Amino acid sequence: MVKRVMSLLTAIGAVVAMLVFLPATSASAATCAPAWNASSVYTGGGTASYNGHNWLAKWWTQNERPGASDVWADQGVCGSGGGGTEEPDPSGFVVSEAQFNQMFPNRNSFYTYKGLTAALSAYPGFANTGSDTVKKQEAAAFLANVSHETGGLVHIVEQDTSNYPHYCDTNQPYGCPAGQAAYYGRGPIQLSWNFNYKAAGDALGIDLLGNPWLVEQDAAVAWKTGLWYWNTQSGPGTMTPHNAMVNGAGFGETIRSINGSIECNGGNPGQVQSRVNTYQSFVQILGTTPGSNLSC
Repeated sequence: MVKRVMSLLTAIGAVVAMLVFLPATSASAATCAPAWNASSVYTGGGTASYNGHNWLAKWWTQNERPGASDVWADQGVCGSGGGGTEEPDPSGFVVSEAQFNQMFPNRNSFYTYKGLTAALSAYPGFANTGSDTVKKQEAAAFLANVSHETGGLVHIVEQDTSNYPHYCDTNQPYGCPAGQAAYYGRGPIQLSWNFNYKAAGDALGIDLLGNPWLVEQDAAVAWKTGLWYWNTQSGPGTMTPHNAMVNGAGFGETIRSINGSIECNGGNPGQVQSRVNTYQSFVQILGTTPGSNLSC
């Protein structure tokens, strides 16, 4: 009997030893849950991923960011197995593909994340100037204005076709070689008018005056035109949107640079607030603060 007990204990010890020396499963290999969405409702036991971690909801929650509220329990690092991981993109862009998808859940498939990151080389200072906070704020500001202009990256071209013939300034020496109705709004900031197509094309080294349709056919070109305006044009404002964000003028000045008095100074406070709300949502997704001077 004693020998049988000893044999059993020896067998158990061997199993324990095997378990001890089995290679541990890395927490980083865990599959990420679907990315956290500020507008989604999570009940107790619900899961979401945020900033490269999986999180477990302890009770009902909505718009309470994981890591900033005790309603969420950190379940550890998640790896490349799911869509919610927040690992930096190889391009160095401060917005990951998962965060981009979270910002634009209903976007048109034309507006690809790869198209955006491919366009970044045209303006390397964009979302890459100043502190990490400023970089994220600028990226959020650009994408919030883009979201407003395109209905959440749904519209590639201007929807009111009756406006199309109006965007040809025949007083320009180069005229409208693609046709009088060819220079309607396209892309993430709805590039319009023949002189804007000429200026953007010259800056980017692309013949957009002769072939404005490229902006609705090539995602990288479309994103580049948006970045061209953001980084080089003050529009009806006093500074470029890029300078507004990196020099501390605030999100409100980016609105002024895009639409001026049409929205600012009481022109359309509802539209201004819509842009501000989107910006605040996007900086939350990026895990930073919105800064001051949000309105115009």
